Amino acid sequence: MVEDAKHDRFLGYAVFLYPQALEILGEAIRPYLHDGPHGPHVLCGAIDTGGALIEMTLQGRTAEGQDVEIELMIPTGMVRMIVSARSDAVFGFGPRVYAPEPGTSALPPAPLASAQPVSMPVEFARPVADAVPPVTGKLPGTPEG
Repeated sequence: MVEDAKHDRFLGYAVFLYPQALEILGEAIRPYLHDGPHGPHVLCGAIDTGGALIEMTLQGRTAEGQDVEIELMIPTGMVRMIVSARSDAVFGFGPRVYAPEPGTSALPPAPLASAQPVSMPVEFARPVADAVPPVTGKLPGTPEG
């Protein structure tokens, strides 16, 4: 149980930017980028996407070794994708394929016979014509035509 909690530890978010955004931001974004197998990204501990700017909270360290909290804000249109990073699995974009447990089948279960669709006759009530004819008349003050 303790090992499961350790494997399911939240590491933050990986924020991937569009190539044009990286080009526009240039040297200003470079200190905050991490290089990975799927391209450069910003790794942050918290994120707020509720506005025109995405606010990312990063943990940093000064030249003197002091811990600092940095808030980095960029326009939402520059963000290509945000991925929640956890330590429980390999980070990537491929389909996750798990080996079946011993004694189980890798195929999905066959549908039950009782799950077959049942066709039931549907009857609709026929509309009934109104026996009373509509009332037609002239409004007062309208010319006769």
